[in-house]
Amino acid sequence: MKIEILGVGCPKCKQLTANAEAAAKELGICVEISKINDITKITEYGVMMTPALAIDGTVVSSGKVLSKEEIKKIISK
Repeated sequence: MKIEILGVGCPKCKQLTANAEAAAKELGICVEISKINDITKITEYGVMMTPALAIDGTVVSSGKVLSKEEIKKIISK
């Protein structure tokens, strides 16, 4: 599973990254987490508000910091 954090490196982006890492660790799921901070690439995803979370290339959230529990629900599907 590939998780991408889309954002320019703001504190909210960093918190979303930490929450995603914690969620994957708690579930024992092997994931690849990458950060995309290039505005052009972010807009290619159709994201207008950051931070955003994409899983396997599909944006599942944008404009807010998902909690660890919210991310766990999404990635355990």
